[in-house]
Amino acid sequence: MSDNIGINLDREGLEYNFAAAAGAGVASGEDGIIKEQDQLLPIANVGRIMKQILPPNAKISKEAKETMQECVSEFISFVTGEASDKCHKEKRKTVNGDDICCALATLGFDNFSDHLKRYLHRYREQEGERGSLNRAAGNHEDKEETSNYRSAAVQSTPLKSNGVSAIARPF
Repeated sequence: MSDNIGINLDREGLEYNFAAAAGAGVASGEDGIIKEQDQLLPIANVGRIMKQILPPNAKISKEAKETMQECVSEFISFVTGEASDKCHKEKRKTVNGDDICCALATLGFDNFSDHLKRYLHRYREQEGERGSLNRAAGNHEDKEETSNYRSAAVQSTPLKSNGVSAIARPF
């Protein structure tokens, strides 16, 4: 599902075209064109996230999943582009969580930014505790394993405020 509507932003000589290859449908290869399916989040993951919010007996149409898939992919590109601009201005090459929070706030998503900052703080605390426990026990695992963002400790602590998931809140 693609209507070839894209957003072009020109910031200080940097041009972003988030939907440049969306309608191309051409396999990625030597010509540098990216397939639409490689540009979007997997539809199964999008559907799974959507189902978490809905009642158990609710169904989601394919069209709704595809629409949401394009929206979230566009949103991620938009926020990441803003964070990348910040890094570029500061002559850095790596976008980090703080850059994403700042980009969200800059783009007017202060509510999301605040929630993400709290989550990022909690995540870093847990990573620090886990690292110090590993050092104290003499267990020197690979850095990649100790900083895996999909660890069970982080997954088991969803972002909640007043008992309501931040995802389920109205905008």
